Amino acid sequence: MSAPRTLDRTLLALADPTRRAILQRLSAGEARVTEVARPFDMSLNAVSKHILVLERARLVKRRRVGRDHFLSYRPEPLDAAAQWIAETRTFWASRLDTLERLLREEDEAERTRTSTDTP
Repeated sequence: MSAPRTLDRTLLALADPTRRAILQRLSAGEARVTEVARPFDMSLNAVSKHILVLERARLVKRRRVGRDHFLSYRPEPLDAAAQWIAETRTFWASRLDTLERLLREEDEAERTRTSTDTP
């Protein structure tokens, strides 16, 4: 899967508070699907749909033992998203610093023109 598509899926998965709560629960350790679903006021089918989004984003891995389905948290996609955010923040901070410098220089040049124009 390409990096932009992986990032898109990660951010989509994180956009929902239910999915973030599921990830938080799984960060404490592996759990059965039914255990993960228990605190939510929704059907098991609805929680399963949220889990599917997390699986597609590769944030959750499913393991089957007989009829039991166990879920575990996978942090790698979050690490990649955090890296992208940090790189993007650095890029835009640099651009904004350059813009601020140029605006200050322009403001200073305007003040100098104004002060030399005054008799």
